[in-house]
Amino acid sequence: MLQPPEHRQYAHCESGVVTALLKRQGLDLSEPMVFGITGGLTFAYLPFIKMTGMPIISYRMFPGAIIKGAVKHLDTRFRMQRYRNREEGLAELQRLVDSGEMVGLQTSVYWLPYFPPEMRFQFNAHNLIVYGREQDEFLVSDPVFDHPVRIKAEDLQNARFAKGSLAPKGFLYYPVRVDPNIDLEKAIKKALKRTVHMMLYAPMPFIGVKGIHYMARKIEGLPARGDLRYARLLLAHIVRMQEEIGTGGGGFRFMYAAFLQEAGERLGSAALGEASQMMTEAGNLWRQFALVSARACKNKEAAPDLGEIVPRLRACADQERRVYETIKSLNL
Repeated sequence: MLQPPEHRQYAHCESGVVTALLKRQGLDLSEPMVFGITGGLTFAYLPFIKMTGMPIISYRMFPGAIIKGAVKHLDTRFRMQRYRNREEGLAELQRLVDSGEMVGLQTSVYWLPYFPPEMRFQFNAHNLIVYGREQDEFLVSDPVFDHPVRIKAEDLQNARFAKGSLAPKGFLYYPVRVDPNIDLEKAIKKALKRTVHMMLYAPMPFIGVKGIHYMARKIEGLPARGDLRYARLLLAHIVRMQEEIGTGGGGFRFMYAAFLQEAGERLGSAALGEASQMMTEAGNLWRQFALVSARACKNKEAAPDLGEIVPRLRACADQERRVYETIKSLNL
């Protein structure tokens, strides 16, 4: 198999693809650094936006935000294109890879046959890189796999033009201008301030640390509904949004912890190293919350023990608040 210029396995699809594309153009940053500077971290509980009848819960910025963040905060320029016509989208992809371009694509996991069947579900925001083609197959560097893969053109077309929420519409992107000499320290400081402001001072009650408490209150109020089936469905949805969609709540916290560690080393700040350790603990707390919530969902004979679940979620909120207050105290 023709090898990509360099295939690496990354923690998350969008940040991994952007990292790889920037590196090829001369801006060699770690994935956590790209994730942190582009503002990938967040928390949002959005009751007014539904997925399969349940509220959207996000532990990272919405799909596409890292690409846009790279443009805005890393002084890069991407060509980004969506297509109404499948054939037009295919022809453009063929032209680009035949000319030697590495191209990022947004796809649906459900239509990617190289994923194991048990991992395929209707999620339309999985990012991957196409770097070449041989006959009717495209050569793919998928950031969540440890090796390059192949996919038939028809399967890739189905994945690029899947219907439903977050429909990709053939979305294609790649950098056309990169500044390898960007002032990284300045970009890091601005990124830290943005994340602190969003997580501590978002004006809406369902964003940031307030949003975590908001979700805790929603879970705490489940007994008042008197609907055990809904309670289990909501908890199962929360766990799925946290641990299966993208990297997951804990995973994104671990990646941000790595960003804080690297930022502390670049800025000579021991306090950022301490904040990194605190964020790692926040990731552990999120994983523990997911574990007890999953156990509660599986027990269909008894009501979920919210007396264990809700305090764990509030502990996540309190731990994250300590992280952002520590960063804020640095007066960067």
